[in-house]
Amino acid sequence: MPIATRRISANGFDFAVDEAGEGDRLALCLHGFPESRFSWRFQLPLLAEMGYRAWAPDLRGYGETEPKPKDVASYRIERLMEDVAALIDASGAREVTLIGHDWGAGLAWTFAANRVRPLKRLVIMNVPHPGVFAEHLRRSFRQMARSWYMLFFQIPGLPEWLNTRDGAKLIRRAFHDMAVDKSRFPDAVLDRYAADAQRPGAMTGMVNWYRAAAQSPGKLAGPWPMIETPTLVIWGEEDAALGLELLDGTDAYVRDLTIRRLPKVSHWVQQEAPEAVNAILAEWLSAAR
Repeated sequence: MPIATRRISANGFDFAVDEAGEGDRLALCLHGFPESRFSWRFQLPLLAEMGYRAWAPDLRGYGETEPKPKDVASYRIERLMEDVAALIDASGAREVTLIGHDWGAGLAWTFAANRVRPLKRLVIMNVPHPGVFAEHLRRSFRQMARSWYMLFFQIPGLPEWLNTRDGAKLIRRAFHDMAVDKSRFPDAVLDRYAADAQRPGAMTGMVNWYRAAAQSPGKLAGPWPMIETPTLVIWGEEDAALGLELLDGTDAYVRDLTIRRLPKVSHWVQQEAPEAVNAILAEWLSAAR
């Protein structure tokens, strides 16, 4: 199935959205940091073949989506959930499957828990439920050490400068160095992410997701209602930033939970192991119909 890029006006933003497929069953794919809609290039054709209209937007502050607000408050989780709701409304879909990775998964968890819009299915990749994550941060020095960058991102200006200097060298390294199978991140892929990060205002917008979460957690702080939406969690076991133990306790927040772990796969699960991820998606979504 071919992938086309279109513009969607929603919630005051002009979203760049990669689209495959058609119809009124929407699969909305939310990327993470420091990614973009490009991170779903392997999943959109599969979802289209399964009968979904698959959308992967550049989220607020990222890529070709405009404008890119400079203020931290614009990136509070409540504002980000408004974007997801507006995209769903703009699609006109009768049924929505929400899929998220990294920060996009954190947003998807929060959206589903708060029941902002009805969801048919929820798919999460390599990010724990925010309630589980908060519990582990409170009692695990190891996870606190792994999450050092979240504290670093609170410094004004410095993260933007370091991440974009030398052709966004640190952005390139984030993918290449963390990956187990580095062949999945050739120069052409790294060039795409580096270029997106260097767009005017992008790096500030990207980092502001972390600043807003720390400064004004809002709905990210709970309380956490039980998620009734059937939920699939796919997790690359070699995640350098998020320990495998962060899966423990997820069932306290999700009524209908399926977990699939992929050994020898890093945090960048859907890009590094697209064949395995797509096989899991196809099996679970087909059984869920």
